[in-house]
Amino acid sequence: MESFKKFIPWIILGILVLWGVGKYNGIVGKDQEVKKTWGDVESDYQRRSDLIPNLVNTVKGYATFEQKTLTDVIQARASATQIRVDPSNLTPEKLQEFQQAQSGISSALGRLMVISENYPELKANQNFLDLQAQLEGTENRISVSRKRFNEAVQSYNTAIIGFPGNLVAMIGSFKEKAFFQAAEGSDKAPEVKF
Repeated sequence: MESFKKFIPWIILGILVLWGVGKYNGIVGKDQEVKKTWGDVESDYQRRSDLIPNLVNTVKGYATFEQKTLTDVIQARASATQIRVDPSNLTPEKLQEFQQAQSGISSALGRLMVISENYPELKANQNFLDLQAQLEGTENRISVSRKRFNEAVQSYNTAIIGFPGNLVAMIGSFKEKAFFQAAEGSDKAPEVKF
Protein backbone atom coordinates (compact mmCIF):
# COMPACT_ATOMS: atom_id res chain seq x y z
CA MET A 1 0.00 0.00 0.00
CA GLU A 2 2.86 2.33 0.82
CA SER A 3 4.42 1.79 -2.62
CA PHE A 4 1.08 2.63 -4.28
CA LYS A 5 0.97 6.02 -2.54
CA LYS A 6 4.23 6.95 -4.30
CA PHE A 7 2.47 6.61 -7.65
CA ILE A 8 -0.59 8.74 -6.77
CA PRO A 9 1.07 12.08 -7.74
CA TRP A 10 2.21 10.51 -11.03
CA ILE A 11 -1.26 9.17 -11.70
CA ILE A 12 -2.79 12.59 -11.00
CA LEU A 13 -0.19 14.27 -13.23
CA GLY A 14 -0.91 11.74 -16.00
CA ILE A 15 -4.65 12.41 -15.75
CA LEU A 16 -4.06 16.18 -15.92
CA VAL A 17 -1.81 15.80 -18.95
CA LEU A 18 -4.36 13.60 -20.73
CA TRP A 19 -7.11 16.10 -19.89
CA GLY A 20 -4.97 18.99 -21.19
CA VAL A 21 -4.17 17.15 -24.42
CA GLY A 22 -7.86 16.34 -24.92
CA LYS A 23 -8.88 19.94 -24.28
CA TYR A 24 -6.14 21.23 -26.63
CA ASN A 25 -7.21 18.82 -29.38
CA GLY A 26 -10.82 19.92 -28.92
CA ILE A 27 -9.84 23.56 -29.44
CA VAL A 28 -7.73 22.61 -32.47
CA GLY A 29 -10.77 20.81 -33.92
CA LYS A 30 -12.94 23.90 -33.42
CA ASP A 31 -10.23 26.08 -34.98
CA GLN A 32 -10.15 23.77 -38.01
CA GLU A 33 -13.95 23.98 -38.27
CA VAL A 34 -13.71 27.80 -38.36
CA LYS A 35 -11.12 27.55 -41.14
CA LYS A 36 -13.26 25.07 -43.08
CA THR A 37 -16.40 27.18 -42.81
CA TRP A 38 -14.38 30.26 -43.83
CA GLY A 39 -13.29 28.32 -46.91
CA ASP A 40 -16.96 27.62 -47.65
CA VAL A 41 -17.74 31.34 -47.38
CA GLU A 42 -14.90 32.20 -49.76
CA SER A 43 -15.98 29.47 -52.15
CA ASP A 44 -19.52 30.84 -52.32
CA TYR A 45 -18.26 34.38 -52.87
CA GLN A 46 -15.94 33.03 -55.57
CA ARG A 47 -18.91 31.35 -57.25
CA ARG A 48 -20.69 34.69 -57.34
CA SER A 49 -17.58 36.35 -58.70
CA ASP A 50 -17.30 33.70 -61.42
CA LEU A 51 -20.89 34.34 -62.55
CA ILE A 52 -20.37 38.08 -62.97
CA PRO A 53 -18.43 38.08 -66.29
CA ASN A 54 -21.14 35.95 -67.95
CA LEU A 55 -23.87 38.17 -66.54
CA VAL A 56 -22.08 41.36 -67.64
CA ASN A 57 -21.52 39.99 -71.15
CA THR A 58 -25.16 38.98 -71.46
CA VAL A 59 -26.37 42.39 -70.31
CA LYS A 60 -23.79 44.17 -72.49
CA GLY A 61 -25.46 42.81 -75.62
CA TYR A 62 -28.77 44.47 -74.70
CA ALA A 63 -27.94 47.45 -72.50
CA THR A 64 -25.43 49.28 -74.66
CA PHE A 65 -26.19 52.63 -73.03
CA GLU A 66 -25.47 51.41 -69.49
CA GLN A 67 -21.68 51.22 -69.78
CA LYS A 68 -21.04 52.93 -66.42
CA THR A 69 -23.08 50.35 -64.52
CA LEU A 70 -21.32 47.50 -66.29
CA THR A 71 -17.94 49.09 -65.53
CA ASP A 72 -18.93 49.52 -61.86
CA VAL A 73 -19.78 45.80 -61.61
CA ILE A 74 -16.47 44.81 -63.20
CA GLN A 75 -14.48 47.16 -60.95
CA ALA A 76 -16.30 46.00 -57.81
CA ARG A 77 -15.54 42.39 -58.73
CA ALA A 78 -11.87 43.22 -59.37
CA SER A 79 -11.43 44.99 -56.03
CA ALA A 80 -13.28 42.27 -54.11
CA THR A 81 -11.08 39.52 -55.53
CA GLN A 82 -8.00 41.38 -54.28
CA ILE A 83 -9.07 41.03 -50.63
CA ARG A 84 -7.83 37.83 -49.02
CA VAL A 85 -8.34 36.96 -45.37
CA ASP A 86 -6.16 34.41 -43.60
CA PRO A 87 -8.52 32.11 -41.67
CA SER A 88 -5.99 31.75 -38.85
CA ASN A 89 -6.05 35.53 -38.33
CA LEU A 90 -9.72 36.48 -38.56
CA THR A 91 -9.61 39.91 -36.97
CA PRO A 92 -12.65 42.19 -36.99
CA GLU A 93 -10.72 44.66 -39.18
CA LYS A 94 -9.82 42.07 -41.83
CA LEU A 95 -13.34 40.68 -41.86
CA GLN A 96 -14.76 44.21 -42.17
CA GLU A 97 -12.44 44.94 -45.12
CA PHE A 98 -13.55 41.72 -46.82
CA GLN A 99 -17.20 42.45 -46.12
CA GLN A 100 -16.93 46.01 -47.51
CA ALA A 101 -15.46 44.72 -50.77
CA GLN A 102 -18.24 42.13 -51.08
CA SER A 103 -20.86 44.79 -50.32
CA GLY A 104 -19.50 46.76 -53.27
CA ILE A 105 -20.26 43.82 -55.54
CA SER A 106 -23.73 43.40 -54.06
CA SER A 107 -24.48 47.08 -54.59
CA ALA A 108 -23.22 47.09 -58.18
CA LEU A 109 -25.14 43.90 -59.00
CA GLY A 110 -28.27 45.42 -57.48
CA ARG A 111 -27.96 48.42 -59.81
CA LEU A 112 -27.39 46.06 -62.75
CA MET A 113 -30.56 44.12 -61.95
CA VAL A 114 -32.57 47.35 -61.68
CA ILE A 115 -31.29 48.44 -65.09
CA SER A 116 -32.26 45.08 -66.58
CA GLU A 117 -35.87 45.99 -65.84
CA ASN A 118 -35.61 48.66 -68.59
CA TYR A 119 -34.85 46.05 -71.26
CA PRO A 120 -37.75 43.65 -71.89
CA GLU A 121 -35.70 41.68 -74.47
CA LEU A 122 -33.01 41.10 -71.85
CA LYS A 123 -35.54 40.00 -69.24
CA ALA A 124 -36.84 37.46 -71.75
CA ASN A 125 -33.36 36.13 -72.64
CA GLN A 126 -33.00 32.56 -71.31
CA ASN A 127 -29.27 32.96 -70.67
CA PHE A 128 -29.94 36.06 -68.56
CA LEU A 129 -32.74 34.32 -66.68
CA ASP A 130 -30.49 31.33 -65.96
CA LEU A 131 -27.66 33.57 -64.76
CA GLN A 132 -30.07 35.57 -62.62
CA ALA A 133 -31.40 32.37 -61.02
CA GLN A 134 -27.85 31.12 -60.39
CA LEU A 135 -26.94 34.46 -58.83
CA GLU A 136 -29.99 34.35 -56.55
CA GLY A 137 -29.10 30.80 -55.52
CA THR A 138 -25.52 31.87 -54.87
CA GLU A 139 -26.67 34.75 -52.67
CA ASN A 140 -28.65 32.21 -50.63
CA ARG A 141 -25.57 29.98 -50.38
CA ILE A 142 -23.51 32.93 -49.18
CA SER A 143 -26.08 33.66 -46.49
CA VAL A 144 -26.08 30.04 -45.29
CA SER A 145 -22.27 29.86 -45.35
CA ARG A 146 -21.94 33.06 -43.34
CA LYS A 147 -24.41 31.71 -40.77
CA ARG A 148 -22.48 28.43 -40.45
CA PHE A 149 -19.23 30.36 -40.18
CA ASN A 150 -20.63 32.47 -37.34
CA GLU A 151 -21.82 29.30 -35.57
CA ALA A 152 -18.32 27.77 -35.87
CA VAL A 153 -16.73 30.99 -34.58
CA GLN A 154 -19.15 31.05 -31.64
CA SER A 155 -18.30 27.47 -30.72
CA TYR A 156 -14.56 28.13 -31.01
CA ASN A 157 -14.68 31.41 -29.06
CA THR A 158 -16.77 29.79 -26.32
CA ALA A 159 -14.22 26.98 -26.02
CA ILE A 160 -11.26 29.35 -25.62
CA ILE A 161 -12.92 31.90 -23.36
CA GLY A 162 -14.59 29.63 -20.82
CA PHE A 163 -12.68 28.17 -17.90
CA PRO A 164 -10.62 25.95 -17.99
CA GLY A 165 -10.36 26.12 -21.80
CA ASN A 166 -8.96 29.63 -21.49
CA LEU A 167 -5.88 28.22 -19.74
CA VAL A 168 -5.26 25.77 -22.56
CA ALA A 169 -5.97 28.51 -25.13
CA MET A 170 -3.46 30.80 -23.45
CA ILE A 171 -0.78 28.09 -23.52
CA GLY A 172 -1.64 27.20 -27.13
CA SER A 173 -1.80 30.89 -28.21
CA PHE A 174 -5.37 30.58 -29.48
CA LYS A 175 -7.04 33.95 -30.06
CA GLU A 176 -10.67 34.97 -30.46
CA LYS A 177 -11.99 35.10 -34.02
CA ALA A 178 -14.30 37.72 -35.51
CA PHE A 179 -17.90 37.20 -36.58
CA PHE A 180 -19.53 38.35 -39.78
CA GLN A 181 -21.57 41.42 -38.93
CA ALA A 182 -24.44 43.02 -40.78
CA ALA A 183 -23.27 45.51 -43.37
CA GLU A 184 -23.34 49.13 -42.31
CA GLY A 185 -26.73 50.68 -43.01
CA SER A 186 -28.52 47.35 -43.33
CA ASP A 187 -30.59 48.20 -40.26
CA LYS A 188 -32.47 50.80 -42.32
CA ALA A 189 -35.11 49.77 -44.83
CA PRO A 190 -34.23 50.76 -48.41
CA GLU A 191 -36.05 53.77 -49.74
CA VAL A 192 -38.17 52.94 -52.78
CA LYS A 193 -39.15 55.78 -55.10
CA PHE A 194 -41.27 55.61 -58.23
